Amino acid sequence: MSQAESSQKTVAITGGASGLGEATARRFAADGYRVVILDQNGEQAKAVAADIGEMAQAHQLDVTDEAATEALAQQIWSEHGGCDALFTSAGILENCSTVMDMDLKAHDQLWEVNYRGTILSCRAFGRRMIQQKKGTIVTVGSICSTHAFPLPAYNPSKTAILRLTEILSVELGRHGVRVNGVAPTYVITPAVQARIDAGERDPEVIRNAGALDMLVKPANIASVVAFLCSDDAAAVAGVMLPVDAGWSPATPYKSYAGGMPWNRPSNG
Repeated sequence: MSQAESSQKTVAITGGASGLGEATARRFAADGYRVVILDQNGEQAKAVAADIGEMAQAHQLDVTDEAATEALAQQIWSEHGGCDALFTSAGILENCSTVMDMDLKAHDQLWEVNYRGTILSCRAFGRRMIQQKKGTIVTVGSICSTHAFPLPAYNPSKTAILRLTEILSVELGRHGVRVNGVAPTYVITPAVQARIDAGERDPEVIRNAGALDMLVKPANIASVVAFLCSDDAAAVAGVMLPVDAGWSPATPYKSYAGGMPWNRPSNG
């Protein structure tokens, strides 16, 4: 490995073949990182890596497989001399349901991927980052991390990831490893777009939910992940940063029983 190659930073991204993971892979490659895309869909991961170019490589990974996750982490350390950043974007969604009626098999699968998969990734990479005494980890929470939604599997899983992120930030912080998370609103990923196309989501409801009149795109999340992994965020740890177009303040604001000020008749 040449001196230039050894000084190049490396980022590993689970769920990197689509959605938030793909956008973040492209952002880090543009920032000069060597990008390792890890995804259950190995063929799609390879296609994304090929499109990015020589800065990227891809591996098939089921994040619920502890042995495979450990082996790939070790392979990355062996091939690249370490890993500077991990983004745990692998996850699955859920449609509206109730605790009484939800499919428990689907519930368990979602927790296996979203929560256990995050833990296994953070353990495999975090242990090695501790040894190298540096690194950053960014998890994926949600606006669901702090509010109740009729998503009885997904909602609690994202709340758990918030607390996991805070715990990890303390456990790893003294070893020079910073851990934070991003909490996106409804992002127009391929998975969400598919639900819009199927009539299961209304894009105008999504657009009007926040303080800003916008639909949040994967690239918006990628920019914040890049910031959290940068030296500009050197003093930031244990934060689940909302990237929600102002959804968090807008939701209670817009629920005011007296109505919205812009809908009230003018006194002039």
